[in-house]
Amino acid sequence: MARVCQLTGTRMMVGNNVSHSNRKTKRRFYPNLVKKRFFLESKDEYVTLKITASALRTVNKLGIEETIKRSKAKGLYTGA
Repeated sequence: MARVCQLTGTRMMVGNNVSHSNRKTKRRFYPNLVKKRFFLESKDEYVTLKITASALRTVNKLGIEETIKRSKAKGLYTGA
């Protein structure tokens, strides 16, 4: 799984570099991915996820269990 957030499904976006002379060339906008290990208390084990920095803020706010539950409900998370 390359450059995709495992919790939110955020992917690479495509756009243009626009020069001073207004020439346009294709470019890519990559998500700010972080590889992070979380401890699941319900299963008493660690899970490693590749998530965006904004998803990490959501995990800090709601907790990993609730975030995974919401992600599964949307059909994005297929792991543990």
